[in-house]
Order: sequence, then structure tokens, then C-alpha cells
Amino acid sequence: MPAARPAPLRIALLGCGVVGTQVARALLEHGPDLAARAGAPLELVGIAVRNAAVQRDSAIPRELLTEDAETLVDGADIVIEVMGGLEPARTLLLRAVAGGAAVVTANKALLADDGPTLYKAADAAGVDIYFEAAVAGAIPIVRPVRESLAGDHVTRVLGIVNGTTNYVLDQMASGGLDLEEAVKQAQDLGYAEADPTADVEGFDAAAKAAILASLAFHTRVGLDDVAREGITGVTADDVAWAARTGHVVKLLAIAERTEEGVSVRVHPALVPTEHPLANVRGAFNAVFVEADAAGPLMFYGQGAGGRPTASAVLGDVVSAARHRVLGGKGPQESTYAALRILPPEAAVTRYQVRMVVADRPGVLAQVAGALADHGVSIDTVRQAAPVDGSAQLLLTTHAAREASLAATVAALRGLEPVQEITSVLRVEG
Repeated sequence: MPAARPAPLRIALLGCGVVGTQVARALLEHGPDLAARAGAPLELVGIAVRNAAVQRDSAIPRELLTEDAETLVDGADIVIEVMGGLEPARTLLLRAVAGGAAVVTANKALLADDGPTLYKAADAAGVDIYFEAAVAGAIPIVRPVRESLAGDHVTRVLGIVNGTTNYVLDQMASGGLDLEEAVKQAQDLGYAEADPTADVEGFDAAAKAAILASLAFHTRVGLDDVAREGITGVTADDVAWAARTGHVVKLLAIAERTEEGVSVRVHPALVPTEHPLANVRGAFNAVFVEADAAGPLMFYGQGAGGRPTASAVLGDVVSAARHRVLGGKGPQESTYAALRILPPEAAVTRYQVRMVVADRPGVLAQVAGALADHGVSIDTVRQAAPVDGSAQLLLTTHAAREASLAATVAALRGLEPVQEITSVLRVEG
């Protein structure tokens, strides 16, 4: 007897914005291919939206739109969530899991804020929860860290995980724009929201850093565990001086494992031009992973946008669908290590400090003495030509704890010949 044809899997889509529209189009336009890969037809049974009367992409059948998300979720085998935000996304996903549906989400904010609740509920119900699209768009980074490197010992994750800020900093470097001009350009091109706070203040990158750190180090890391600093303090002068010293400015998400625990932070940093991350341009993302056996690995690609993010969502949908058809389950949350989350001041980094000082003998000795008093040593010193009795001094430190470096800067501000601390940037990579 021929094998029975698998019943269609009912797909519920929560959200029909830029990403949701592309997910829906792919499900509708590439149904046969997706069915062949998944092992069963994937039937989009509805799309939950806040207002079904709003005009949508012409490729989206209006009869699929509904404002009754609860009923839609209750009848689904797989629920895709691309609506964003904490609520009602959290309640709807927990409802989906309780009803036995697999979940695919791109919601980085929810995972960073309350991921463990979702993971625990999914494990208890015996269903999948996938979230490749939550970090770095189309770049496959969640699956490699969670599965491909599961047998290795990851020591560091260093990445550009926000395309908006990377575009802004790139334009400041290549076009000489100041921050406000570059942000406006990013908004005009659709890279930045009308309110760019989540991007430029580092909240978006911090959520992604928390997810990556949790996966890499088998330890629960929440958004509150991530030290965060955005790019709003970066000036055109900072970018120009970076180029003079062989660096570029990038907003980095950094997660490191040390003998003491796990350090996770997001901040603008100077990256040497020879480092692979220095050449990540425009709105692209890249994640650099260091592991004991695998060595350095770099993942690069489009980190945002409807089609790239939809690509990651659909990959997860196919995986969840295969498990529905053939049995099995995706990886569960791994928190066995339960490492200590280190405070921000315990991080080890380097500083580049730019200051205006009195142009007279003995000033550099005083500056060096202030660093020595806090156990910080100087790597390099540069000085610009004196103007009106003042000189611009730029010094780069060797690696030291964040607490020691911050105390050093405070001490420098108190020195009589130091007229102004113009800029303080970390050096990474």
C-alpha cells in the first residue's frame, strides 16, 4: 500500500509587519518546496493583526487576517511570532505551548527578558521553541552556537549585531557625518525607526548579547546582566582619531567566559583595522566566535530586513515541521554550567583616552603616574601639535580591569594640567 499523505500542518502567524509580510509571502508562494523539505504541507491558516482593516501587501489574502489571536493560536500546529514586544506576545506563546503547538519567534526582547519561562513551558509540554531570527537576522548563529559547538568550549563571542548602528558609524567614518546626520540618513533609508532609541542606546544589541551568552556558556543571562552603553556619545572627532590610530569604531556585543565567570557587555569600541570585524560595512552584521577546539569562527551577513529575517524564521519552521512529521524534538535550554555573572567593573579591556593638557614639561610624567597609581600601564602615546599653550594627548592602555581603568580616568580628570578629557573609548579585538 502507498504511504498515506501527511496531513497539512496548520501555521498561525502573529504579526504582519515587514517581517511577517515576507514570511506570509514565502509560505504562500513556495508551498510545494517547503512541503517537500518539511515532509508535510504547511498551511497558513491565519495572520493575527491588531487592525484587520489596515491596507496590507496585495499578496496577503484579506481572508487570512484576524484580530482574534487567541482562537488562531488554539487551532495551530506551529505558531510563528514576529509581532515583537513583551505583551501580548508572551501570553500568546505560552498559550500556544500549552496547547501543544511548536513555537518559532524572532522576539529578542522577550527571550532576553523572560526566555526561561518560555523554555520551561516548552520543555514541560514536549514541544519545540526555535528563535534563530532573534539574533542577527539571516545569519545562522543561534543554531551553530547551540548545536554545532555543543561539544566544544566557547570562550568568547564578539559581534556587530545591530545593523542600524553599524550603518551610522560606517557613514560617520566614510562620509565624515556627525551622529545626528548619520542617524537621519539611516531613517531615510529605512534602517532606523522613527524613534531610534533601541538601536543607538544599545538595547537591541544587549538583548541579542544576552541570548548569545546564554547559549554559548550554558548559563542563564538576562537583559539586566548586560552592561550597556550606546553610541550617542560617539563624535565625528572620535571616528577621525580612530582612523589615525589604525582603528574603526563599532558597537560591539561582547560575551566572555573567564575563570571567575561570565562577562557580558555592549558598548562602542575601537577595533583594529586588521580584525575581520573592522571590515563589516553598512547595515551588515557579523559575529566572531572563539572556541577551544574550533578556534576562531566568523558568521557574516544581513542582520535585519524583512526577507533576511524571514529566511531565518522559515528555516526554523521547517525544522519544527519535520519533528511534527517524523518525531523528535529540538534542543532544550542548557543551563547546567550556572556560571557566575560578573559585574561590569570586572570586565578586562583596554582604554584609549584623548585629553587636552597644558603644554609644559612634566605633564606626561604626571599622567603616567596617575595610571601607575591604579595599576594601569601605557601601551602607546600620541600627541598633536600644541595650540595656544595646550596639547592634545592620546594614550592607549594595556589590558586591565574596567574598575581600574575607570578609576584611572577619574584620577586624570583631577590632575591640574589636564584641562579636559575629550574622549574615552574601549579597545577590543
